Amino acid sequence: MKKPELLAPAGDLERLKIALLYGADAVYIGGPMLGLRANAINFTLDEIKEGCDFAHKLGKKVHVTVNIVLHNKEIKYIKDYLINLEKAGVDAVIISDPAILKIAKENTNLELHLSTQASTLNIEAVKFFKDFGVKRVVLGRETSKKDIKQIIDNVDVDIEMFIHGAMCSSYSGRCVLSNFFTARDANRGGCAQICRWDFNLLDEDKTPLKGEKEFTFCTKDLSNLVNLPEICDMGVSSLKIEGRMRSVYYIATVVGIYRKAIDEYCNNPSKYEYNLEYEKVLRNCANRDSITQFFNGNFGKESQYYNGRQEVSNQDFLGLVLDYKDGIVTLEQRNYFKVGDVVEFFGPNTKTFEYKIEEVFNDMNESIDIVRHPKQIVTMKVSQPLEKFDMMRIKKD
Repeated sequence: MKKPELLAPAGDLERLKIALLYGADAVYIGGPMLGLRANAINFTLDEIKEGCDFAHKLGKKVHVTVNIVLHNKEIKYIKDYLINLEKAGVDAVIISDPAILKIAKENTNLELHLSTQASTLNIEAVKFFKDFGVKRVVLGRETSKKDIKQIIDNVDVDIEMFIHGAMCSSYSGRCVLSNFFTARDANRGGCAQICRWDFNLLDEDKTPLKGEKEFTFCTKDLSNLVNLPEICDMGVSSLKIEGRMRSVYYIATVVGIYRKAIDEYCNNPSKYEYNLEYEKVLRNCANRDSITQFFNGNFGKESQYYNGRQEVSNQDFLGLVLDYKDGIVTLEQRNYFKVGDVVEFFGPNTKTFEYKIEEVFNDMNESIDIVRHPKQIVTMKVSQPLEKFDMMRIKKD
C-alpha cells in the first residue's frame, strides 16, 4: 500500500508553515490572482517563493489554485502569471478552465491538477483530462466510494479527494445563487454562501409553511476519518482538507489528527484501531456537525440543516508557543484565559499533556491573573519541554 499524500489548505505564510510542520505533505494556496477565494488574504509572488523554499527544505510541496472561471479580460495575464509561478518554485497548479490548462501546458512545465470545480465524477471525464495532460484529478465532492474505486481501477492518473471540511450545497463550481442574490460570482471567488442564509418556506400556493425555525439548506461538513482505511486501500493518491480561510488552530488540529491516523493505519494495517479521541478532537475544533456525506452513497435529510443551526465561534485555541527556554514558555495569546484554568499543550513533536495555569507574567514581567488582550505576549513556567509553533487549548472533559 502506498501512503497517500496529506494535502492541507493555507491562507497565508503562517498557516502554510503550521500545516507543513503539523504533518501535511503538501499545501494548496491562492496566489495574487485567478484563485477562488477573493476574500482570503492570498499570497504575493514573493510570499509564494518563500513558501516554496520553506516547503522544499522539508521535502514537501506547494500547489497554487488557478481555478477561476476565465473571462476574456483575464486571458492576457494568464501566460506571464503561470510562468512566474513556475519561477517561484510552485510544484503544481490547480485548474478548472480548459483554456488555462492549455496555456499552462504550452508555456510551462508545471504539474497540472484538475480542480474539484470541474465537478469530475466519471471515468470518461477523467480519461479526457488525462489525455489533455492533467497529472491529477481532484474529484467532485459528490463522488461515491464505488465511483472512486472504478475510476482508480480504469484510469492511470493520480486521484485526489476531499476528506474533511465544508461542503457545497450545489455541484461545486456550478452554483449561481450568489450571483443571483448579491451579484458576487461564486465561480470567480466571490461566493456569499447563500446556502447558509435563512429563508421563508412557501408551498405551491405561496402559503408560508411554519417549521421549528426558518428554512435553510446549508450542508453539514464532511469528515471521512472513520473511512480512512478503506480510502487508503483504494489507492487514492492525495487526501485533501478544505479550508484556506480557516484558523491556524483549525489547520494544526485537523492536519495533526489525520497525520496520526494515516500513519497508524499505513504503517501497520493489521493493528490499526479507530481512535474515538481523534474524532472528539475534530468535532471540538469545528462549529458545524460533520458526516461522511457522499462517500457511502447519497444521504437525505441527514446531510443538511433544514431547520437552522447554530455556529458558535470556536474559542478553544488559547495561545501559540513562540519560545521555550529554561522551563519558561513564551506565548502569544489567541483567546481569553486566566490563572487557575486547566489547559492542554500539543504540537507536531509534543505529546499532548494537561497543565494547570498557576501564574502568568506579561511582557513587563509583572504577574497578571487574566490574559485578555489580542495577541498579548506572556510567559509561564511549564516543566515539560515545548517547541515553537506548539499550541495551548482549552482542556475539555
